[in-house]
Amino acid sequence: MNIDKFRNLPMVRDYEQYLIVERSLSGNTKDAYLEDLAKLLSYFATENIEAENATLTDLECFVTSLVELGISARSQARIISGIKSFYKFLILEDAIPDDPTELLECPSLGRHLPEVLSIEEIDAIEAQIDTSTPAGRRNLAIIEMLYSCGLRVSELSNLKISNLALDQEFISVFGKGDKQRLVPIGESSIEIVKDWINDRMEMDNVKDSERDYLFLSNRGKHISRITIFVLIKDLAEKAGITKNISPHTFRHSFATHLLEGGADLRSIQEMLGHESILTTEIYTHINVDHLRDQIMQYHPHCKGSK
Repeated sequence: MNIDKFRNLPMVRDYEQYLIVERSLSGNTKDAYLEDLAKLLSYFATENIEAENATLTDLECFVTSLVELGISARSQARIISGIKSFYKFLILEDAIPDDPTELLECPSLGRHLPEVLSIEEIDAIEAQIDTSTPAGRRNLAIIEMLYSCGLRVSELSNLKISNLALDQEFISVFGKGDKQRLVPIGESSIEIVKDWINDRMEMDNVKDSERDYLFLSNRGKHISRITIFVLIKDLAEKAGITKNISPHTFRHSFATHLLEGGADLRSIQEMLGHESILTTEIYTHINVDHLRDQIMQYHPHCKGSK
């Protein structure tokens, strides 16, 4: 992302002067801060968010988008540090009353194993959904497709009815770099999706440009990543789940449960749309850790040795 497209914004010009004059940063360091800010502002532009009105949830969604782009934990930490600097500047300028980055966490720079939900926890989340309403049936279909198909939240948000081949039990997904892949979908998930499609066809406020999108908001527009993020946080809280989860957690759970069930790593790589098998291999570490925990918990010679 290039900062030049945002240089006409007064807050960006003032922030650049702050970095030069008050922080006394070198040219290269200053440019790095501005390029990281450009990533945030570009994301906000796609989500119709004003930087001055951004919430912690908005920023957490941004960090989730960095994960989806495959940005390393170290680079994520650097970007978050730059964002925190920007919002501290806005506080100093009295441009905002509170700092939304105060509770924004940086990723661990050690070996990072993503959070995974158990099958029981996923069932508990789905149990919180009121499926007697169209919105509830939509929300259930969202959770089902995140988990049963291992989709990225951006892939789900942009999924179209024309991408579905439900009779053949496949969906066509366009991932990073607009690369297409086919992902299987099970019978129970298909029925849940069809229930939502029936409701969706009854909506009379859908614009022509939005008509092919599968998941729509009440306003007739395709659902945003932030709406999905907030939905999951709300359902997890209602289900009493204290893990720090996001839409991406369902993707991690999808891959982990497949591996635990005996699926081979190459097949999982294909379904996730990973360019490299090295990216998929993180799930072997999760599986090994799970097996170790099971041994430590249940083997008579290992109990209490953790």
